[in-house]
Amino acid sequence: MKKIYWFCISNILIFFPFLIFAQAPSDTSTATISLRQSIDFALSNQPILKQANIDEQINERDIRIGLSDWLPQVNSTNQYQHYFQRPAVVSTGSAGGTGQQSLAIAHNVSSLGVQASQVIYNSDVLLASKASKYSRQFYKENTESTKIEVIADVSKAFFDVLLSQRQLDIIKEDIVRLRRSLKDAYSRYQAGVVDKTDYKQATIALNNSLATLKQTQEAIKSKEAYLKQVMGLNPAKQVVLVYDSTMLQAKAVIDTNQLLNYNNRIEYRLLETQKNLQNLNVNYYKWNFLPSLSAIGAYNLSYFSDKFSGLYQNAYPTSYAGLSLTFPIFQGTRRLQNLSKARLQIERLDLDLINTRNAINTEFVQALASYKSNYTSWQLIGQNVDLAKDVYKVVDLQYREGIKTYLDVIVSQSDLRTAELNYYNALFQLLSSKIDLEKALGTLQVE
Repeated sequence: MKKIYWFCISNILIFFPFLIFAQAPSDTSTATISLRQSIDFALSNQPILKQANIDEQINERDIRIGLSDWLPQVNSTNQYQHYFQRPAVVSTGSAGGTGQQSLAIAHNVSSLGVQASQVIYNSDVLLASKASKYSRQFYKENTESTKIEVIADVSKAFFDVLLSQRQLDIIKEDIVRLRRSLKDAYSRYQAGVVDKTDYKQATIALNNSLATLKQTQEAIKSKEAYLKQVMGLNPAKQVVLVYDSTMLQAKAVIDTNQLLNYNNRIEYRLLETQKNLQNLNVNYYKWNFLPSLSAIGAYNLSYFSDKFSGLYQNAYPTSYAGLSLTFPIFQGTRRLQNLSKARLQIERLDLDLINTRNAINTEFVQALASYKSNYTSWQLIGQNVDLAKDVYKVVDLQYREGIKTYLDVIVSQSDLRTAELNYYNALFQLLSSKIDLEKALGTLQVE
């Protein structure tokens, strides 16, 4: 029994992870997430961000490949040759004597050897060592740029779904009011107080709200699908968003007196890093005019025999060590052309930096103007909601007392619903413009 027990346990431990992953694509369970949790999940699971991390690892391997030339290079060269016709040498005898021909080598010749070299100076390895710092910095900044985009996309998608759900609640509340109004209007019609126009108008308004309800429900599904996409979440997974309304209003406020600093923008820093790498390329083509110096050495064993069976009985070793100095004298102006090209590329990067500064300044001005405009709209529309609620209460009471017509009730209900929907739409626009402003300032936190 113990053997069977431990056998079952071992199988569960082995296959349990595979069962989990097998069920993952069809996982339809519900997860409750906040904005912070959705961002953290996206930073760990978004495929685009994973690709950026892989790019960092690939670059690290490229750096190690380039730096590996600084290490000693050891190779082994081995040969075997069988001569069907052997070369001969002719040696002359004494003055006036006849020449004598003799065979130079045996039928079978073999050599076994090992060679080693160590770079002392070389422009390629020097570039690899100096560029490693900026190369790592470039890919690290590229990952940071991807994180910023992911955080901005997830935050906007989260707010979009959240506020659409709040708008759905408003529409449901409006439907409750309309159904109550329809019931009252029909009762008044049955009592002969009013004609059938009132309850027909109430029916029209209710049908319009029901149609809007369905549209909003379907729109939320598409927005949730987009949120899952930018989070890197399984599409079959159901999500419930949690939030604090006070927190949302607090997050909507930002200091608009902040000054723009180009160095805070990751796009600008990426261009500066590219320029540093390009400056190294200019130096590299300058270094190409210098000679390359390496230490070399070898140890070889040579074998000669007319018969293959006795080829490896006697060895004739040779060994040496020395220096190899290579001077690049003329390469058809290749180095000069490469040097000129690298300098032109730096000039182009300088223009990219100027253009990027101009674009960043324009983006900042537009984001700041959009935020200020949306902030004013949010505050004023908030006041409209309070006013519309008061108007609806008064008009509804006056209608019940026979002072106002039902058309006035419908208009006040429509104004109230419009004001409430506009309020949350303004709040979403404000939160979205705040994210754009933080991106423009380069202050959007990635951690």
